[in-house]
Amino acid sequence: MPHRSFRAEVRDAVTPRATLLVVGVIALQLLFIASYVGALHDPEPKDVPFGVVAPQAASGQAVARLERLPGSPLDPRALPDEATARDRIIRRDIDGALIIDPAGTRDTLLVASGGGRALSTTLTTLLTDVEKSERRTLRTVDVAPSAPHDPNGLSSFYLVIGWCVGGYLGAAALAVSAGAKPSNPGRAAIRLAVMAVVALLGGIGGALIAGPALDALPGGTAALWGLGALVIFAVGAATLALQGVFGTIGIGLVILLVVVLGNPSAGGALPPPLLPPFWKAIGPALPPGAGTWSARSLAYFDGHAMTGPLLVLAAWAAAGTAITLTAAVLRDRAHATTAP
Repeated sequence: MPHRSFRAEVRDAVTPRATLLVVGVIALQLLFIASYVGALHDPEPKDVPFGVVAPQAASGQAVARLERLPGSPLDPRALPDEATARDRIIRRDIDGALIIDPAGTRDTLLVASGGGRALSTTLTTLLTDVEKSERRTLRTVDVAPSAPHDPNGLSSFYLVIGWCVGGYLGAAALAVSAGAKPSNPGRAAIRLAVMAVVALLGGIGGALIAGPALDALPGGTAALWGLGALVIFAVGAATLALQGVFGTIGIGLVILLVVVLGNPSAGGALPPPLLPPFWKAIGPALPPGAGTWSARSLAYFDGHAMTGPLLVLAAWAAAGTAITLTAAVLRDRAHATTAP
C-alpha cells in the first residue's frame, strides 16, 4: 500500500463539511461565553416597576424622589393603599412597593422573592440606603416568598431549562436516527406526534420531580404538567422545523436561540429588571424566558400574568409545526418533480 502524505491524511480526516461544523462549534462556544458573561456579569436594577403608598400630600414628593435616583433603578408610581400594592405585586404588575408611615420614621418595603431572590435582595439594599439618607428605617415584608426548598427561587428556572433540553434533544435524536430532513409529509407528521408524546411524558415527569418528589415548587402538578408539555413541544417543534429547513445545522441554530440567547435572558439567575437591555428585551420572546415566567407565576403568584408567555410558547409550537410540515411538502414535491 503506497505511503500517503500527512496532508492527504488530514484532508481525509477533516473534510470541508467537518471543518465548517467545527468552526460553527467554536463560534457557538464564543457566543455562549459572550452571552452568559454579558448578561450576568454586572447586574444593575433598571426601571423596576415599583409602587409607593404615602399620604396624598407626600405621595408625589416620594415618587419624584425615587424617580431621581441615580441610574433610574426604579419606575415608581403612586398607589392608594397597602392592599392595592400587595394585589399589584401578586398580579406581577409591580415588583415591590414602599409603604410610608406618616406617623413615624419606620417604613415598610413589600417584595416578592418568589419572582427571584436577587431582585428582592437588590430592592431591599437600595431602599435601605434611600431610607437612611432620609433618617428613616425600613422593615421588609415578603408577600410572595419562595418555598423553603427553593430559597433562591431558581427551581422554576432549572425545571424549564430541563424541559427545553428535552425538547431539542428529542428532536435531535429523531434526526440522528432517521435523517435531519423527513422525506415526506407523513414522516414529518409522525415526528411531530412523537414529540407530542415526549412532551407529555417529560412534562409530567418534571412536574412530579419538582413538586411531590422534591417539594421544590408549590402549585398544582397538573398545571405544571401542562406548562412543561407546552415548553417541550414548542422547543421540539422549532428544532424539527429548523432541521427540516437547514438540516443538521438546524440543531446548532436551536442551541443558539434556546441555550446561548434564551437561558441567560430567561430571568432565572437574574430577573428581567436586573438584566442589560438586550437580554431583557429578547427574554420574554424565547421559550426559556416565557417558561420561567409562567412557572414562577404558577408557583408563587396564583397563576397571574401568564397570558402573554403562554401565547409566546404556543406561537413557537404552531410555527414549528407549520414550518416542519411545509418544508416536508416542498421537499416531497421537489423529489417528485426530479424523479425519472
